[in-house]
Amino acid sequence: MSRAFQASLPLARHGVDRDHATRSDPAALDALWASAEARVLLLHRGRALAATGSNPVGWDGFGSAPEVPVRPVIALTEPRLMAEAVRAAEGDSAPVRLYLGRVTAGSAELPEGSPLFALALDDLLAESYPAPAEWLDLRMVAADLDDVGAGVFTEALAMANWHATHRFCPRCGSSTTVEAGGWVRRCTKEDIELFPRTDAAVIVGIVDADDRLLLGSNALWENNRFSLLAGFVEPGESLESAAVREIGEESGVVIDDPEYVGSQPWPFPASLMVGFMARVSADHEAELRPDGDEILELRWFTRDEIADPRSDVLLPGRSSIARAIVERWFGGPLPERERA
Repeated sequence: MSRAFQASLPLARHGVDRDHATRSDPAALDALWASAEARVLLLHRGRALAATGSNPVGWDGFGSAPEVPVRPVIALTEPRLMAEAVRAAEGDSAPVRLYLGRVTAGSAELPEGSPLFALALDDLLAESYPAPAEWLDLRMVAADLDDVGAGVFTEALAMANWHATHRFCPRCGSSTTVEAGGWVRRCTKEDIELFPRTDAAVIVGIVDADDRLLLGSNALWENNRFSLLAGFVEPGESLESAAVREIGEESGVVIDDPEYVGSQPWPFPASLMVGFMARVSADHEAELRPDGDEILELRWFTRDEIADPRSDVLLPGRSSIARAIVERWFGGPLPERERA
């Protein structure tokens, strides 16, 4: 794995020690929460409260992102300065207090060692922060956040998504309680621990004998959007086997020896995107057969075609590992151009 490549993945960045040892000590967590250095990231419907900036207007994550007048920064608020309704919430209305860890990449505003927490607010509590409060979308702003902001937003969002779907035990349906700083839920009937899960997915940059890159257009997209082929790893399957299978299923192309290049969390809601590069098997024709279900169109692209300013093809935005893999093949940043 190239460290330079991994550093190009916005959601793989981090500036926090997750401090696993403290999670199981409720008294220590309470003391950190009450400390002057503690800060809280607030989420609502998968978005984080902004200190500055906003989501780009008129952009959906494909193609070149528009310029934003103010760089987005995640609000990391002192617990005592949160809205009164949030601080006073109790019982079922109280959001889960998730301990994210301690800052390792300190700054003047956020000293090294500062403990960080997250709360996911329901609609009622979110109304405590009325307009002009801005709520940032991770897909839209990830590439513009600093390491701490990108890392804790990704961590908090993934965990908030897990809590939202695991209020009840998947084995018996009983209610669950929160433990370990938000990193464990326990079944109240069977007394078993439930841990967060991550669904592995492979994403593959495929090149042919002429070093052209294979891109596909998903059935849910406009027909000028293209990206790499990807799919989830099935139970009992290795990452490499999943890459070969998914590419064969979606495109009819047979690949040899997929090579791992890097990975990035994708908390929408709970995936880990594992990136590979692969070449078309020399023993098989590279005949393109889109599956017609997920993939409607497949095309081979040269570097000149990707760079052509007249092209109306929209590629994934800077927050995705797909963009980074395409740029790895391309040899540098993709040219910026206006959306058609």
